[in-house]
Amino acid sequence: MESKGLYIQLFHVHGLIRGNNLELGRDADTGGQTKYVLELAEALSRRDEVRKVEIVTRRIKDKKISSDYSEYEETINNKLKIIRIRCGGGKYIRKELLWDHLEEFTDKTIKYVKGQGELPDIIHGHYADAGYICSRLTRFFGIPYIQTGHSLGVVKKHRLMNAGYKEDELEKRFKFKQRIEAEEDMIFFADKIITSTNQEIEDQYGMYENANKEKLIAIPPGVDLEKFYPYNYKREWEGEELDIRNRIRGELWRFFTNMHKPLILLISRPEKRKNINGLIEAYGESKSLQEKANLAIYAGIRKDIADVDESPREVLTDMLLMMDKYNLYGKMAIPKKHNFGIEVPEMYRIAAESNGVFVNSAYTENFGITLIEAAATGLPIVTTSDGGPKDIVGNLDNGILVDVKDSENIAKAIEKILNDSSLWQKFSYNGINRVHEHYSWDAHAEKYLNIVDEVMRLNQQNTKTFVIKTGRKFFDFKKMLIFDIDETMTGDDQALSQLDELLRNRNKDIGFGVATGRSIDSARSALEQYSITDPDVIISSVGSEIYYNNENEYVYATGWDAHIKHSWQPDKIKRLLEDVDYLTPQVPENQRKYKLSYDIDNTGIDHLHELRHMLVRDRIKSNLIISHGAYADFLPFRASKGRAIRYLSYRWNIPLDSILVAGDSGNDEDMLTGEPLGVIVKNYTSELEKLQGRRRVYFAENKHAAGVIEGIKHYKILERDNKDDK
Repeated sequence: MESKGLYIQLFHVHGLIRGNNLELGRDADTGGQTKYVLELAEALSRRDEVRKVEIVTRRIKDKKISSDYSEYEETINNKLKIIRIRCGGGKYIRKELLWDHLEEFTDKTIKYVKGQGELPDIIHGHYADAGYICSRLTRFFGIPYIQTGHSLGVVKKHRLMNAGYKEDELEKRFKFKQRIEAEEDMIFFADKIITSTNQEIEDQYGMYENANKEKLIAIPPGVDLEKFYPYNYKREWEGEELDIRNRIRGELWRFFTNMHKPLILLISRPEKRKNINGLIEAYGESKSLQEKANLAIYAGIRKDIADVDESPREVLTDMLLMMDKYNLYGKMAIPKKHNFGIEVPEMYRIAAESNGVFVNSAYTENFGITLIEAAATGLPIVTTSDGGPKDIVGNLDNGILVDVKDSENIAKAIEKILNDSSLWQKFSYNGINRVHEHYSWDAHAEKYLNIVDEVMRLNQQNTKTFVIKTGRKFFDFKKMLIFDIDETMTGDDQALSQLDELLRNRNKDIGFGVATGRSIDSARSALEQYSITDPDVIISSVGSEIYYNNENEYVYATGWDAHIKHSWQPDKIKRLLEDVDYLTPQVPENQRKYKLSYDIDNTGIDHLHELRHMLVRDRIKSNLIISHGAYADFLPFRASKGRAIRYLSYRWNIPLDSILVAGDSGNDEDMLTGEPLGVIVKNYTSELEKLQGRRRVYFAENKHAAGVIEGIKHYKILERDNKDDK
């Protein structure tokens, strides 16, 4: 590893994350993953090998949640920050609604990274949405990429289908198609995939087409041993800790008629797969268990059950109904809220002091972070025999695994521990003493950095074959030259040869692109025909498509696609124009995904106002571009050459006034106006006459490529660059 230290970015897009007082259990998106990412970041920031850690998440400005999540930057310590990127508006929305906004998140992340002036050494995606973003970043920049799935779409879909849900309703709710496609990508593009358990490797990732066991490695997460210390560590309580304990006990007293009994504790989000009702049934069906112990269930955070989402509302309502069914009043507590950061550790310790038991009754459990928290405090566990808990109990020998599908199994296991004090003591002692060896964050960070070291060495030896190397170039670009092809660059072979020589000899911090009405294939043919040096980017089809040059293979810009597709209604436009006699559809190869092209007859140019009125009348959002008085192109309202250039400026953090553009016709108009440095060659069409006298628009005295060269000299864009380099 380099002496300067590692720069690591952890991507955690959905849910709510901040440096303290995590709102775990607030909803289905703010659970164990949030805690995992924060504690991993804190552990890495304590390492000498690490210089900087950033958690990159979504920036949210919503009156319904704390203003903490609207802060662009939050400093946690001198090495660790949370960086919040705005995407999909300011409202807090569930993760399934974020898929259509992840390209925006990617674009803004690139802008942020370029603004920092350095690429991270490692990016680490958490969950499929972050994997989507990281798979794009690694393709552009070749940054080594680690992924943690936390949960997987194929597994969840399979489980829900087996539970009787229909595929179409699942797709509508969970967007499984997009999620699983993103997971296939993240498995393919990641250098390493970290899982919490071996069961994930064997039984879950194997369900994917791109599964590769060589990439997979199990490193269990850690527990904050300073917070989750043993129940018998202190003999006297004082200050804030005493206040917290009294507050928790006071809350429980509101429910229990007898506090002097062992406490059966469950802490979980209100999800069906958590099988909370299985524990309530086990307790409710066992009179002896009710006599021996109280039951406390902390099922997320809520103010009013009526205000929570449908799925958790159903779970919470069922809890109340079962409490009533078994008449558990005075024996069962269901507090409405808790403060994770300071109260949850005390909950475990209070339960341990009572000689109680912690229960995880979930049907499926990838890992089970609450189990190692309970272990660290000395609280024995009863847990599902599925997934991660098998590894935990195998390592710690601090509890009993059961088949939770039969609630009687849960009851028997709890009673076995409560009835045998020596067994209780054994499980408590084992949990406290073995958790340090297997589940400390320091041990996790040590293994993690060994993986990082391996991944970085492999990346230095073998450049990724899929990397879009233009990403690295664009990271260094400070300026851009973007020209139309036909009649702007072409038309004067001698001048074009001189222009091409300028382009080939430009400094490496100046990018070159073309913006054309041609399709990508036609544009490439023209560039080859005229022997023009390969551009770094091609804006084609009148700005409706962008392609990046990856070693002379042009890669479609999915970010631009996602940006312009909003409200695009091509079929509606076609129907509207069917009876417009002065418009004739152009040949099929000129029609593109986001472009409809027509020829205008001699009389049609007089009806353009009428044509635009028709679009407005039918509530069609479209950008109509006329060029050479003979062609009409209908694009999404966000698409055009100029808007594509502004997109590139934003995404790659290249100031608009450092981009020189040149054109000759109406479809160049919007890229020639505004902040870019505009050049109009002398052979321009009448549509551009109205730009005479505009600021930053230079009308050249020469035609074609000679006019472009004249414009370059006028703005001194190459000369200024040379001076900057001296």
